Amino acid sequence: MILNDVHTGIQPRKNRKRIGRGIGSGHGKTSGRGHKGFFSRSGSSTRRGFQGGQMPLFRRVAKRGFSNNAFAPEIAVINIGTLAEQFPAGSEITPELLVEKGLVASRFDQLKVLGNGEVGHALKITAHRFSASAEAKVVAAGGAVVRIER
Repeated sequence: MILNDVHTGIQPRKNRKRIGRGIGSGHGKTSGRGHKGFFSRSGSSTRRGFQGGQMPLFRRVAKRGFSNNAFAPEIAVINIGTLAEQFPAGSEITPELLVEKGLVASRFDQLKVLGNGEVGHALKITAHRFSASAEAKVVAAGGAVVRIER
């Protein structure tokens, strides 16, 4: 392999195929759909997961059990070390403030503070959940934890 040949022939922004623009274009008349048949008609498409008439993988694989995972609460996590770096001593930290600063995703049901990292100054942290180590570190630094009731 020659390194300067790796990207030859690769077009990051390739022009789209212009179909139905006359016989000279190479994509005229039937516009690449061929003659007759289902796929030559308008509105023809296969559904997602269709495998050409054979038994689809989704139906071949055994399905067992039940999962409530889709209904589980979305929990955003943040480490105590990140909070100590981002906020000065005496700050009041709320979930809304963390979203505003971009430290956690904007959509979540609960916020959990984890104990990774060190905190050297007092912080007042409001969240739904705290790990035992995170709570111990905040209290040891002279700060306070406030739990939001679910």
